[in-house]
Amino acid sequence: MAAPKPAAPARTGFLSPAWLKSSGDGWTLLLMIALVCVVLVLISGQARTNLTILQVAWQQNIQLLLDGLFIGAIFALAAYGLALVWGVMNVKNLCQGEYVIMGGYIAYYLYENGIHPFFGLPIAIVFMFGFGWAIYVLVIRRVIDRDLFTSLLATFGIAIVLQQGLNLIFGPEVQTARSGLPTATVTLGGGAFTFAWIKLTAFLLCGALALAVVLFMKRSRMGQAIRATAQDARAARVMGIDTDRVYAFTYSLNAAICGAAGVLIAMIWVIQPFYGITHSIRSFVIVTAAGFGNLPGVIMAGLGLGVAEQYSGFVLGADFQQATVVGMLLLVLIWRQIIENKHRRVVE
Repeated sequence: MAAPKPAAPARTGFLSPAWLKSSGDGWTLLLMIALVCVVLVLISGQARTNLTILQVAWQQNIQLLLDGLFIGAIFALAAYGLALVWGVMNVKNLCQGEYVIMGGYIAYYLYENGIHPFFGLPIAIVFMFGFGWAIYVLVIRRVIDRDLFTSLLATFGIAIVLQQGLNLIFGPEVQTARSGLPTATVTLGGGAFTFAWIKLTAFLLCGALALAVVLFMKRSRMGQAIRATAQDARAARVMGIDTDRVYAFTYSLNAAICGAAGVLIAMIWVIQPFYGITHSIRSFVIVTAAGFGNLPGVIMAGLGLGVAEQYSGFVLGADFQQATVVGMLLLVLIWRQIIENKHRRVVE
């Protein structure tokens, strides 16, 4: 009796039936591709017109690139604070954006009272550091050892309370803190483009603050304790490190970084009590794409996100600028899930 023929190996490649059946992310990816195609079809006329403008007017590309880099540096600064909290404490801080908006309202309050908003930078850093320490003692300390869902609910609750508090104090209107710095026009190769000095100043301040944080993490005893706790909290406790104090300092440092970013955003952009969610999503996109402890990756991802937002706002319209952030978060999560599933299959 002839031996039965061995069954043909199942296709396991990308978009194969076995891949789609074995993991839900296959269908998710197909759904995302379909949604993107529908959106592009609906706005194809406007998108084609704007893309034609970019092809003809090269100075418009420089304008969008500069604006994206300037605002992306602030995104990267806020995201680095989230990377610290996530990497050291394993807390997904959903109120990250609200801390940014709080810093912005500190600058706005000073501006409304006749004080230049630049003075809000040191004030926001000190105030938000103390505020972050208080939030850690009152809330975060109680959920840091709990499951992921508990910490998400806790930080989400903090975000809602801060939103409503800012709304009651400052109102729901969109506000800005004018720096008074002029706008420069540069002519290059027969084309002219403009940039605001406040954006360049904010870009340089972001670089200085990031450098200060890096030096602090490498040179100071607290920075070394933070790095040791991030690697192994139990071993750090055995070595005599007060991990609770390290956690409190890390969370407070994150709040201070967000406060500084908020001051800069208030001067070059606009703030509103309910705008925090968009800044939180941006930070999650950057950290998820770059990974923990990867400062160069955070910087590159932040700058890239800023440029992508500017281009999408110009090509697809301002209504789709925020949708680009959410879409990039979904794509990054899907990409991460695909890579994780491939590694899992290799191990099995």
